[in-house]
Amino acid sequence: MKILDVVALLDDLPESRLHRGQVGTIVEEWKSGVYEVEFADMSGRAYASAAILENRLMPLCFEPARQAA
Repeated sequence: MKILDVVALLDDLPESRLHRGQVGTIVEEWKSGVYEVEFADMSGRAYASAAILENRLMPLCFEPARQAA
């Protein structure tokens, strides 16, 4: 994963008031495997930001997967 990737939460994060499936954008990598993710509404207003372990995130894909040659 890298900065500006769009990701979804795999688990609830009650301490941040975030729930499984919410979508955010990686805005910083704090250390290997730990990302700052910003969550925004449909108008682009940020409503939450949290440092989240990579294994609690799923990258979202907006293009067809490439087939192996």
